[in-house]
Amino acid sequence: MRPAHLIAAAGAVVASLSLLSACGKDDAAGGGSGAISVTATDSSCEVGTKSGTAGATTFKVTNKGSQVNELEILAPDGKIVSERENIGPGTGAEITVTLAAGTYKVMCSAGMTGKGPSQSFTVTGKGKATDPRLDAAVASYRTYVGEQVDDTLAKAKKFAASVSKGDIAGAKAEFAPSRVGWERIEPVAESFGDIDPKVDNREADLKQGDKWTGWHQIEKALWKTKSLKGEGPYADQLVKDLETLKTRVGTASITATSMANGAKELLDEVATGKVTGEEDTFSHTDLSDFKANVDGAQKAFELLKPVVQERDADLASDLTDEFAKVQKLLAKYEKGDGYVSYDTVGKDQRKELSDEVNALAEPLSKLAGVVAK
Repeated sequence: MRPAHLIAAAGAVVASLSLLSACGKDDAAGGGSGAISVTATDSSCEVGTKSGTAGATTFKVTNKGSQVNELEILAPDGKIVSERENIGPGTGAEITVTLAAGTYKVMCSAGMTGKGPSQSFTVTGKGKATDPRLDAAVASYRTYVGEQVDDTLAKAKKFAASVSKGDIAGAKAEFAPSRVGWERIEPVAESFGDIDPKVDNREADLKQGDKWTGWHQIEKALWKTKSLKGEGPYADQLVKDLETLKTRVGTASITATSMANGAKELLDEVATGKVTGEEDTFSHTDLSDFKANVDGAQKAFELLKPVVQERDADLASDLTDEFAKVQKLLAKYEKGDGYVSYDTVGKDQRKELSDEVNALAEPLSKLAGVVAK
């Protein structure tokens, strides 16, 4: 989740992505006339119906407010089932989710604060049997998520040790690698709500009275203040928070549609933070995060691809081609084991990256609808 002022800073990139997901007759991601309407304003969230049947459900949200909004579907235990961010004023979007029986909350969050008005949505019935290939994809993705959490935790421990020792050079070298696993599975990590702001808040995300912890607090110390004095406790807390993530991640609600929606969310992360250079403001290691987001999105697609290929061969082909184009473009900026500093990437080069992200985001926005058929 990113606050609204960052969306404004993203400019044309976010505008393009909002338009790509705007509600219209040609982009119904598994919804169309069967979609449940949601009208969001700065202070309300009106859902067209209060109940539905188990299985694939599409929500079609229209933002009639003055702020950027996001739609969150919250499970009975409060975890985020799925979300659609960056819904600009006067635009709309669709999100398709797979829901089991239970009472959910449909929440609209003006300003993308993670808080806002909500309505209950009750789901009944058992839903249709799932394709065993999708069940296998979900199982494989759970394994992948666990591996990424283990990777980021191990590297974060190494990073934290360097911070505690006051080893600035070592900590700088370990900063970006320690974030890769996290960035690959960020939508799953965000589903727990409290961990994301603790480990990944940027200075611009903070509100009055907030305590700043996590990677970016230490990033500022490394690259701006250039001192690690007093940073040891922050490094220790980062590790503790990631250890908490490790204990929780096995309980995450993951479905084939949430995998597809998560892939789209990762592309939105690229557009609103990485392409604009706002993610790693001090270290300029944005391209490392960019690559991790794309890799995570591509992993979800590749696991779902056998089903997508059967149901919509053109979409499978388009996504395969567009992922390859983005990866090829990113490869131009490789340097050693990492990437060039993003402050050396010029305006025209950033536009080229933005255009490729937009080209991938358009077909990726259709993935959940195809998976839910």
